Amino acid sequence: MPDSPRRRRFRVSALLVALAVPGLGAGCGGSSGPATLTVLTATSLTEVSDELGAAYAQVDPNVRLRFEFAAAPDMADRLSGHDPADVLVAADKAGMDEAAEYLAERPRIVARTSLTIAVGPGNPRRVRGLGDLTRPGLRVVVGAGTVPVGRYTRQVFAKAGLSVRWRSEEISARAVLDRVRSGEADAGLVYVTDLRSAGIAASSVPIPADVNVTAAFHAAAVRDGDHEEAASTFVSWLTGPSARKLFNKYGFATPPAPR
Repeated sequence: MPDSPRRRRFRVSALLVALAVPGLGAGCGGSSGPATLTVLTATSLTEVSDELGAAYAQVDPNVRLRFEFAAAPDMADRLSGHDPADVLVAADKAGMDEAAEYLAERPRIVARTSLTIAVGPGNPRRVRGLGDLTRPGLRVVVGAGTVPVGRYTRQVFAKAGLSVRWRSEEISARAVLDRVRSGEADAGLVYVTDLRSAGIAASSVPIPADVNVTAAFHAAAVRDGDHEEAASTFVSWLTGPSARKLFNKYGFATPPAPR
Protein backbone atom coordinates (compact mmCIF):
# COMPACT_ATOMS: atom_id res chain seq x y z
CA MET A 1 0.00 0.00 0.00
CA PRO A 2 1.47 3.44 -0.89
CA ASP A 3 2.58 5.65 1.97
CA SER A 4 0.09 8.23 3.07
CA PRO A 5 1.29 11.71 4.14
CA ARG A 6 0.34 10.77 7.70
CA ARG A 7 2.55 7.62 7.64
CA ARG A 8 5.47 9.55 6.21
CA ARG A 9 5.16 12.17 8.94
CA PHE A 10 5.13 9.42 11.61
CA ARG A 11 8.30 7.78 10.25
CA VAL A 12 10.15 11.11 10.13
CA SER A 13 9.09 11.92 13.72
CA ALA A 14 10.26 8.51 14.96
CA LEU A 15 13.65 8.98 13.28
CA LEU A 16 14.13 12.38 14.91
CA VAL A 17 13.36 10.92 18.36
CA ALA A 18 15.85 8.07 17.78
CA LEU A 19 18.57 10.57 16.90
CA ALA A 20 17.79 12.87 19.81
CA VAL A 21 17.68 10.28 22.62
CA PRO A 22 21.18 8.89 23.46
CA GLY A 23 21.44 5.18 22.68
CA LEU A 24 17.91 4.81 21.22
CA GLY A 25 19.04 4.72 17.61
CA ALA A 26 21.67 2.08 18.42
CA GLY A 27 19.17 -0.41 19.80
CA CYS A 28 19.11 -2.03 23.22
CA GLY A 29 22.40 -1.77 25.09
CA GLY A 30 23.75 0.93 22.75
CA SER A 31 26.48 3.22 24.09
CA SER A 32 25.95 6.96 24.47
CA GLY A 33 29.68 7.62 24.04
CA PRO A 34 33.13 6.80 25.40
CA ALA A 35 33.50 5.93 29.09
CA THR A 36 35.57 8.39 31.12
CA LEU A 37 37.91 6.96 33.75
CA THR A 38 38.89 9.29 36.58
CA VAL A 39 42.49 8.58 37.56
CA LEU A 40 43.63 9.94 40.93
CA THR A 41 47.40 10.25 40.72
CA ALA A 42 50.48 11.89 42.19
CA THR A 43 51.57 15.29 40.86
CA SER A 44 54.96 13.75 40.04
CA LEU A 45 53.30 12.00 37.07
CA THR A 46 51.92 15.22 35.57
CA GLU A 47 53.98 15.30 32.37
CA VAL A 48 53.85 11.61 31.52
CA SER A 49 50.08 11.46 32.18
CA ASP A 50 49.30 13.57 29.13
CA GLU A 51 51.09 11.11 26.88
CA LEU A 52 49.63 8.09 28.65
CA GLY A 53 46.14 9.45 28.01
CA ALA A 54 46.83 10.12 24.33
CA ALA A 55 48.40 6.68 23.82
CA TYR A 56 45.55 4.84 25.53
CA ALA A 57 42.98 6.64 23.36
CA GLN A 58 44.58 4.87 20.40
CA VAL A 59 44.35 1.50 22.16
CA ASP A 60 40.71 1.84 23.25
CA PRO A 61 38.75 4.65 21.56
CA ASN A 62 35.81 3.86 23.85
CA VAL A 63 37.70 5.02 26.94
CA ARG A 64 38.83 8.49 27.90
CA LEU A 65 41.15 9.24 30.82
CA ARG A 66 40.72 12.20 33.16
CA PHE A 67 43.76 12.63 35.41
CA GLU A 68 43.26 14.41 38.71
CA PHE A 69 46.43 15.19 40.65
CA ALA A 70 46.46 15.20 44.45
CA ALA A 71 48.59 14.55 47.51
CA ALA A 72 48.35 11.05 48.98
CA PRO A 73 46.19 11.98 52.01
CA ASP A 74 43.78 13.84 49.74
CA MET A 75 43.42 10.73 47.57
CA ALA A 76 42.38 8.60 50.54
CA ASP A 77 39.99 11.32 51.73
CA ARG A 78 38.36 11.49 48.31
CA LEU A 79 37.83 7.75 48.21
CA SER A 80 36.44 7.67 51.73
CA GLY A 81 34.06 10.46 50.74
CA HIS A 82 32.92 8.41 47.73
CA ASP A 83 34.06 11.02 45.22
CA PRO A 84 34.04 9.63 41.66
CA ALA A 85 37.24 7.70 40.95
CA ASP A 86 38.16 4.65 38.89
CA VAL A 87 41.93 4.26 39.26
CA LEU A 88 44.36 5.20 42.03
CA VAL A 89 48.09 5.74 41.40
CA ALA A 90 50.19 6.48 44.50
CA ALA A 91 53.93 7.02 44.88
CA ASP A 92 54.47 4.40 47.56
CA LYS A 93 52.92 1.24 48.98
CA ALA A 94 51.94 2.98 52.20
CA GLY A 95 49.76 5.34 50.19
CA MET A 96 48.00 2.37 48.60
CA ASP A 97 47.65 0.65 51.97
CA GLU A 98 45.81 3.70 53.32
CA ALA A 99 43.24 3.23 50.56
CA ALA A 100 43.23 -0.60 50.57
CA GLU A 101 39.56 -0.98 51.51
CA TYR A 102 38.56 0.97 48.39
CA LEU A 103 40.65 -1.00 45.90
CA ALA A 104 39.29 -3.72 43.63
CA GLU A 105 42.60 -5.49 43.08
CA ARG A 106 46.14 -5.90 44.33
CA PRO A 107 48.21 -2.79 43.45
CA ARG A 108 50.81 -3.19 40.74
CA ILE A 109 54.08 -1.28 40.38
CA VAL A 110 54.06 0.74 37.16
CA ALA A 111 57.13 2.99 37.56
CA ARG A 112 60.13 3.62 39.79
CA THR A 113 62.47 6.52 40.52
CA SER A 114 64.89 7.64 43.23
CA LEU A 115 65.70 10.78 45.18
CA THR A 116 68.09 13.66 44.63
CA ILE A 117 68.87 16.95 46.36
CA ALA A 118 67.30 19.90 44.57
CA VAL A 119 69.20 23.19 44.90
CA GLY A 120 69.04 26.57 43.22
CA PRO A 121 70.39 27.06 39.68
CA GLY A 122 74.17 26.67 39.73
CA ASN A 123 74.08 25.46 43.36
CA PRO A 124 74.77 28.90 44.94
CA ARG A 125 75.02 27.52 48.51
CA ARG A 126 77.62 24.96 47.42
CA VAL A 127 75.79 21.91 48.71
CA ARG A 128 78.08 18.93 48.08
CA GLY A 129 76.05 16.10 49.61
CA LEU A 130 73.58 15.02 52.25
CA GLY A 131 75.92 15.97 55.09
CA ASP A 132 75.72 19.63 54.07
CA LEU A 133 71.99 19.64 54.80
CA THR A 134 72.90 19.82 58.50
CA ARG A 135 74.78 23.12 58.04
CA PRO A 136 73.48 25.95 60.23
CA GLY A 137 71.58 28.57 58.26
CA LEU A 138 70.86 26.32 55.27
CA ARG A 139 67.14 26.48 54.51
CA VAL A 140 66.05 22.86 53.95
CA VAL A 141 62.50 21.79 53.09
CA VAL A 142 61.15 18.23 53.01
CA GLY A 143 57.95 16.38 52.26
CA ALA A 144 55.60 15.90 55.19
CA GLY A 145 55.74 12.59 57.00
CA THR A 146 52.25 11.74 55.76
CA VAL A 147 53.17 11.83 52.04
CA PRO A 148 55.38 9.45 50.03
CA VAL A 149 58.28 11.81 49.31
CA GLY A 150 58.40 12.69 53.01
CA ARG A 151 58.53 9.04 54.03
CA TYR A 152 61.28 8.35 51.48
CA THR A 153 63.23 11.41 52.65
CA ARG A 154 63.21 10.23 56.24
CA GLN A 155 64.43 6.80 55.10
CA VAL A 156 67.37 8.44 53.32
CA PHE A 157 68.29 10.51 56.38
CA ALA A 158 68.08 7.41 58.59
CA LYS A 159 70.30 5.36 56.26
CA ALA A 160 72.83 8.19 56.15
CA GLY A 161 72.71 8.58 59.96
CA LEU A 162 71.81 12.27 59.71
CA SER A 163 69.67 14.50 61.88
CA VAL A 164 68.44 17.31 59.63
CA ARG A 165 66.49 20.32 60.84
CA TRP A 166 64.12 21.56 58.17
CA ARG A 167 62.29 24.84 57.73
CA SER A 168 59.00 23.41 56.47
CA GLU A 169 57.17 20.26 55.41
CA GLU A 170 55.39 20.20 52.05
CA ILE A 171 52.50 18.14 50.64
CA SER A 172 54.37 16.69 47.64
CA ALA A 173 57.71 16.45 45.85
CA ARG A 174 56.52 19.14 43.43
CA ALA A 175 55.79 21.45 46.37
CA VAL A 176 59.32 20.90 47.72
CA LEU A 177 60.73 21.62 44.28
CA ASP A 178 58.64 24.79 43.97
CA ARG A 179 60.06 26.13 47.23
CA VAL A 180 63.60 25.62 45.91
CA ARG A 181 62.80 27.04 42.48
CA SER A 182 61.27 30.16 44.01
CA GLY A 183 64.30 30.80 46.23
CA GLU A 184 62.31 30.27 49.43
CA ALA A 185 64.51 27.27 50.25
CA ASP A 186 68.15 26.39 49.60
CA ALA A 187 67.70 22.62 49.28
CA GLY A 188 65.16 19.82 49.42
CA LEU A 189 64.86 16.15 48.54
CA VAL A 190 62.72 15.41 45.48
CA TYR A 191 62.37 12.63 42.94
CA VAL A 192 64.99 12.59 40.18
CA THR A 193 62.14 12.62 37.67
CA ASP A 194 60.64 15.74 39.27
CA LEU A 195 63.91 17.59 38.94
CA ARG A 196 63.87 16.93 35.19
CA SER A 197 60.65 18.92 34.96
CA ALA A 198 62.36 22.01 36.43
CA GLY A 199 64.79 22.44 33.54
CA ILE A 200 67.30 25.22 34.24
CA ALA A 201 65.24 26.51 37.20
CA ALA A 202 67.00 24.11 39.61
CA SER A 203 70.16 22.08 39.91
CA SER A 204 70.78 18.67 41.44
CA VAL A 205 73.21 17.15 43.92
CA PRO A 206 73.23 13.33 43.64
CA ILE A 207 72.57 11.06 46.61
CA PRO A 208 74.91 8.03 46.85
CA ALA A 209 73.24 4.77 45.87
CA ASP A 210 74.04 3.09 49.19
CA VAL A 211 71.84 5.54 51.12
CA ASN A 212 69.30 6.34 48.41
CA VAL A 213 65.90 4.65 48.14
CA THR A 214 63.68 3.47 45.31
CA ALA A 215 60.33 5.18 45.03
CA ALA A 216 57.74 2.83 43.53
CA PHE A 217 54.52 4.10 41.96
CA HIS A 218 51.63 1.66 42.40
CA ALA A 219 48.32 1.53 40.52
CA ALA A 220 45.01 -0.25 41.10
CA ALA A 221 41.39 -0.07 40.03
CA VAL A 222 38.94 1.33 42.56
CA ARG A 223 36.25 -0.98 43.90
CA ASP A 224 32.60 -0.34 42.96
CA GLY A 225 33.48 2.35 40.44
CA ASP A 226 31.27 2.98 37.45
CA HIS A 227 33.81 1.36 35.12
CA GLU A 228 35.64 -1.17 37.27
CA GLU A 229 36.42 -3.62 34.46
CA ALA A 230 37.69 -0.87 32.14
CA ALA A 231 39.76 0.53 35.00
CA SER A 232 41.41 -2.83 35.64
CA THR A 233 42.18 -3.18 31.94
CA PHE A 234 43.84 0.24 31.94
CA VAL A 235 45.97 -0.65 34.98
CA SER A 236 47.13 -3.80 33.17
CA TRP A 237 48.05 -1.65 30.15
CA LEU A 238 50.17 0.56 32.44
CA THR A 239 52.49 -2.43 33.00
CA GLY A 240 52.79 -3.17 29.28
CA PRO A 241 55.39 -2.13 26.67
CA SER A 242 53.67 1.02 25.38
CA ALA A 243 53.29 2.54 28.84
CA ARG A 244 56.78 1.42 29.90
CA LYS A 245 58.24 3.26 26.89
CA LEU A 246 56.50 6.48 27.93
CA PHE A 247 57.55 6.16 31.58
CA ASN A 248 61.14 5.59 30.42
CA LYS A 249 60.93 8.69 28.20
CA TYR A 250 60.34 10.79 31.31
CA GLY A 251 63.16 9.20 33.27
CA PHE A 252 61.27 6.54 35.21
CA ALA A 253 62.50 2.99 35.55
CA THR A 254 59.88 0.31 34.97
CA PRO A 255 59.39 -3.26 36.21
CA PRO A 256 60.07 -6.15 33.84
CA ALA A 257 57.30 -7.10 31.43
CA PRO A 258 54.71 -9.46 32.98
CA ARG A 259 55.04 -13.10 31.89
